[in-house]
Amino acid sequence: MKKIIPIIIVLIALSIVGVIIIQLSWFSNLFQVTQESFIDKVDKAMFDVTQELGKQVSTGPLMRLQRKPQLRLLPDNLNFPAVKPPAISEHYTNTEIYNKVRKAMDKQGLKDLDFEFAITSNGDDNILEMQSKNYIEASMDSTHSLQPRVMAISTESNPVIESTAYEQLWVIIPEFKTQIWKSLTWMVAGAFLFTVIVIAAFYLTVKTMLVQRKLSLIKSDFINNMTHELKTPLATISLAVDAVRNEKVQKDREKLQYFGGIIKEESKRMNKHVETILQAGLMERQDLKMNLSFLHVNEIIKKVTDNFTLQLQQKKGKIELLLNASNDVVLADETHFTNMINNLVDNAVKYSKENPLIRIITHSTSKSLVIKIEDNGIGMSKETVKRIFEKFYRAHTGNVHNVKGFGLGMSYVKTIIDAMKGRIRVDSTLGKGSTFIVEVPLGKKQ
Repeated sequence: MKKIIPIIIVLIALSIVGVIIIQLSWFSNLFQVTQESFIDKVDKAMFDVTQELGKQVSTGPLMRLQRKPQLRLLPDNLNFPAVKPPAISEHYTNTEIYNKVRKAMDKQGLKDLDFEFAITSNGDDNILEMQSKNYIEASMDSTHSLQPRVMAISTESNPVIESTAYEQLWVIIPEFKTQIWKSLTWMVAGAFLFTVIVIAAFYLTVKTMLVQRKLSLIKSDFINNMTHELKTPLATISLAVDAVRNEKVQKDREKLQYFGGIIKEESKRMNKHVETILQAGLMERQDLKMNLSFLHVNEIIKKVTDNFTLQLQQKKGKIELLLNASNDVVLADETHFTNMINNLVDNAVKYSKENPLIRIITHSTSKSLVIKIEDNGIGMSKETVKRIFEKFYRAHTGNVHNVKGFGLGMSYVKTIIDAMKGRIRVDSTLGKGSTFIVEVPLGKKQ
């Protein structure tokens, strides 16, 4: 499994890179094709406009000589072309020319294409007879604009006018490449969205695989811990039963009571482990039922701490109670709330060193009861503080090797506090101790 996941990640990453490279190549080719198509359509639109303007030029005034009897050698109705056909500017305004070009562009499917135009005199491109507002500025921008497209205005529709073009139509497309990319906006956006979706799917896939791997490791660790925790009391019970069967023990009433006590205590211990596992199953299904009642927290803390007296005596430690809350009443389930306090105190005791000092402080605000549990134990790293409330997570204990459990205690604590709409936070320094601060809503004052 460890080798397969990196291989899968590399293969998927290479696939995504390949898709991106192919898309970039495709966009490059698409841009070139679109650019050529635009230029071809612009030329067609200009041709249509020049043909229309040429018709107007060809209808200029003609010179006609009247027939006289003495001029018999000249054919009847001889026509001579005018010296100079009328200029486009004499027939149209800038706006009219712009509209004609715009209409021709629209006809070619270039409705959103911006352009600038000019009409120059034949023989001298520097003489601008007509021009659009920004033509000069666009003609000076040789980097981004499409270089001027030139089309001669044809006068060949009338055979009596010389075929040499008299005027020319110039069209410039400013910011040509930008306008092409704008025309491809939806295609680019679609491809980008598709790429993002693929990358997101890749991320979720890898994340899911890593989470599953993590859960598999946690599951294995949990099974090992559970086997050990259940095997120990079972082995003790088995030894105690064998001892009880001994005839000498059966004759000694005190030994019978002693071994009977061991069997009872180990049975309680095993039952506690089973209850812990069942509670984890209820939390997983969100079937945790709360029988709410008004509780005095200070009294519950006193009862819980009394159960740790022997353990603390063995470690030469103590618990200091500073129960300063003037209003200590909360609305909670007595069993779950008691277990929650018990888990916090048990956690402080388990992860303590020699001569542990545990301080429990309570105080109340206008809306909340605050419970602070401080210890001088081994403390936690920043990574442990972040993950302390994860189910099945167990912190590294350093030199403390006798810490047992399933990693469910702090997860259970968080679940109960969340059910009460409270909150919990942790302050800890590695090697110096930890402080758990619980804040839960107050019930009515009694």
